[in-house]
Amino acid sequence: MEPFNTLTAVAAPLPLVNVDTDMIIPKQFLKTIQRSGLGNALFDEMRRTPEGTEIPDFVLNKPAYKDAKILVSGANFGCGSSREHAPWALLDYGFRCIIAPSFADIFYGNCFKNGILPIALPQEEIDKLMDDAERGANAIVSVDLEKQEIRGPDGGVIRFEIDPFRKQILLNGWDDIGLTLRDEGSIDAYEEKAKLAKPWL
Repeated sequence: MEPFNTLTAVAAPLPLVNVDTDMIIPKQFLKTIQRSGLGNALFDEMRRTPEGTEIPDFVLNKPAYKDAKILVSGANFGCGSSREHAPWALLDYGFRCIIAPSFADIFYGNCFKNGILPIALPQEEIDKLMDDAERGANAIVSVDLEKQEIRGPDGGVIRFEIDPFRKQILLNGWDDIGLTLRDEGSIDAYEEKAKLAKPWL
């Protein structure tokens, strides 16, 4: 998993509450267990007509937001089913940070497991960032995980809170396997000891 330290990128505004996982990645795209390729289906039913034509008014179809890596949205982001395909699709599209007033618990946890930083902020701070994000290509926002700071286009700074353990997971790029491998020496030692104690296994 790629570590997250600082991110400076265009922020895309999605001023909707209760953005559920079926909106993020519709059910017809859940047949794969591959993490790559899902970015093309991100927000598919909002990005395209049933015939596959892009809807010009949708934020990610606007030229200014094509390369956005930060998403600013409304409360209860990631609600609905627990599909891990939702953070997979966001990451594959290019998003590394989602900022919202609140997140569904399972989605929030899945973000950390996939290298995405979810930041929960009070609504008044979201309103400021949403206003910044609506500037299009000038909506450059910087996120510093180590300092736990967001810096807007005008230089204003917003502090955010994060669980210290989850912060370390992102800073070091540890997924579940990476966390386990930190104890590889102890695991190997236990297995050698177990072979001697129970050679029939």
